[in-house]
Amino acid sequence: MRAEPAYNGPPARRRPAVPLQSPAAAAHPSPHGQFGPPPELPGPSAFQEQRTGIFRPARSIKKVVLEQLRKEGEHRTAPLSQEAKEQRGRSLINEQVAIWADGHGVAVGGLVDPALERELASLAFDMCFRAGRLQRYLDDEQVEDIWIEGFERVFLKYAGRPKAVQVERVADSEAELHELVRDLISASGHNRQFSTHSPQVELEMRDGSRLQAMGPEITDGRTHVTIRRHRYLDASLPKLVQLGTVTQEAADVLAAAVRGRFNVMVSGEAAAGKTTFLRALLKEIDREERFGTAETTFESLTSPAFHPHVVPMQERFTNGERGSGGRAAGEITLTDLIKAAKRMSLTRTIVGEVRGAEITAMMDVMTSERRGNMCTIHAADPSAVFDRVAELYLRAQENFSERLAYRQIANGVHFIAHLSVDDHGVRRLTHIWEVTGVTPDGRPGHNEIFGPSDGFTGPAVPRDRMSAPRMRQLTAAGLSADLLSAQAVSYLYGGPA
Repeated sequence: MRAEPAYNGPPARRRPAVPLQSPAAAAHPSPHGQFGPPPELPGPSAFQEQRTGIFRPARSIKKVVLEQLRKEGEHRTAPLSQEAKEQRGRSLINEQVAIWADGHGVAVGGLVDPALERELASLAFDMCFRAGRLQRYLDDEQVEDIWIEGFERVFLKYAGRPKAVQVERVADSEAELHELVRDLISASGHNRQFSTHSPQVELEMRDGSRLQAMGPEITDGRTHVTIRRHRYLDASLPKLVQLGTVTQEAADVLAAAVRGRFNVMVSGEAAAGKTTFLRALLKEIDREERFGTAETTFESLTSPAFHPHVVPMQERFTNGERGSGGRAAGEITLTDLIKAAKRMSLTRTIVGEVRGAEITAMMDVMTSERRGNMCTIHAADPSAVFDRVAELYLRAQENFSERLAYRQIANGVHFIAHLSVDDHGVRRLTHIWEVTGVTPDGRPGHNEIFGPSDGFTGPAVPRDRMSAPRMRQLTAAGLSADLLSAQAVSYLYGGPA
């Protein structure tokens, strides 16, 4: 009797993805070539071509195993836990892999490589319980973004590398790619649709990655999927200082601003690291404090393990029907969440990103008696934040004016922390602005207390002097002159006493 292959679940961390190479790149390998892999990546698997042939049997095994689990579930009085379901799935997968190996061995006239059996078992497990052929890219800690441009083209954006590299596909047809997206929706626990009638979906995956998928009905005839990875879910200011994202002096000022309950806006262009930076700032809030987070899609800003009393809130999308007054039935917007948070005895409200009418509710919170609120906002540079807020106010169409928006900023926002990403993909905090009130021309005034060392995307270094009242407040919140460099003391305090 043939022994079934040993399989104890997927490996903790997979082999990093191997980028595809163009003929020119293969002839003249270079770690910085257009399709060249990062220097630390190993070469292709020894049985890479054989592995391509296991995609079809893996799909067949997936169908058999999931159907068997479904049938078994019908006879249980209580559903299995996810862990128990996966354990049972492993056993069923091993049985099916053994059956396949026997048949395949007869077809090729020899024994099947045990490594190939393990690869098939692992792939089948991923298809049943994880992200299928996409999983190996999600397991690579150096991958920041995954771009799927139709089923035939997949690109990975690696940390610290300016260009994306093309890698093996994750589906063999548009239909299979659609099935993968629906599997990811199901695995994430969201009740959302991805179909001809609903060709767009946004969600947080189980590992914290953020997925945006658009069907061929609203693109160029191909399905486009973008997955943005959060590589530092446990981000903290000390960790970001270690990574070079923020200088120690700037981190000290912002940490004191959070502890001192100042309102902070984190701005930056797309993929500049705003969410990661906001997550680090939240670590400066006392663990026992009870505050709320409001997000379009959960991005794990914080967790009950670190803040046991956090109240996480997420927008709910409509089912397409209209209720009384023409409002989408079942829809709960960020504006609704922010307003509800004011009635829940929360000390702060944190909004993952303001990009629409919720800006009015956010600014209302910031100008209320409660302080210490934070949010992120898209802006190419800190000087654009004021106009960006005014633009969102005008879009709200509630008789708001630019002048009102400027006054709300001046009264409600205390600090703007701006992040930039350079041409090599390096992210840094480049500016900290102190908002100082309304200027004679009606716009918010500011002090650029930190600015880029090179004038563009360099690390933030001390610039203008902070206002004396706010400096005293930050000192009371724990900011110590001893923690600042001599240069920072000179700038922030106006020179040694």
